[in-house]
Amino acid sequence: MELTLAQKQTLYENGFVKLPGLVSQELVHNALRAINSSLGSEGMDPAQLDIFRSQSYCPEVRPTTHITDLLHASRLWNLAESAIGVEAIQPVKSGQIALRFPSMNASQQLEAHIDGMYTPTNGVPKGQILNFTALIGVFLSDIPDEFMGNFTVWPGTHHMYSDYFRQHGPQALLNGMPQVSLPTPVQITARTGDAILCHYLLGHGIAGNASPFIRYTIFFRLTHKNHENWRWESMTDPWLGWAGMQEVVILKP
Repeated sequence: MELTLAQKQTLYENGFVKLPGLVSQELVHNALRAINSSLGSEGMDPAQLDIFRSQSYCPEVRPTTHITDLLHASRLWNLAESAIGVEAIQPVKSGQIALRFPSMNASQQLEAHIDGMYTPTNGVPKGQILNFTALIGVFLSDIPDEFMGNFTVWPGTHHMYSDYFRQHGPQALLNGMPQVSLPTPVQITARTGDAILCHYLLGHGIAGNASPFIRYTIFFRLTHKNHENWRWESMTDPWLGWAGMQEVVILKP
């Protein structure tokens, strides 16, 4: 299965494309069962909560097939290869279990970031940028409205940020997020089994969760096999390494 030309055009223009209904309920339920079993039996160490929020909940579940099958036993891997290149993606052996719990005082402030920047709790070494190629999110719970812990995107910012890095150098990200005028953010709504494919450079964030429900999402970070050879260049040439996107890129000014 491949992305359609229209889906590739959306990915090019907006930096993301929604993929409805790509993951079966069986795969979703297997993942939920493993996550909830871990939460019920292992609990959560309060001292580790900041790390869990930044890196992943249920770390012992991350590399299991309950999680990785969401990517490998569904149509998502083939779709990603149709954009990045067949057999061009490094093996993905785990996923990030991203839970967002309800809050009685959910913030409505939305902040954009790019992954791979250092924070004290996210595991990225200080003074480094751990960039990659693409981000895939798989939604394990219904998110019909805003401020339900929604994955939030700023459409088109992958173009804005790559322009910024061409002017200031990609290492400028070590000094913080680029100071650009951001477009209106979009809180992604979804149904269980939907997915989203995003360019690495797309600005994104998390909305507060004012709902009564936990938001369950799994994120997979995809890296091209030749990424180390063009780690910095890929931040100024955003479609470098996206072989399946070239038919769209060459049509654009």
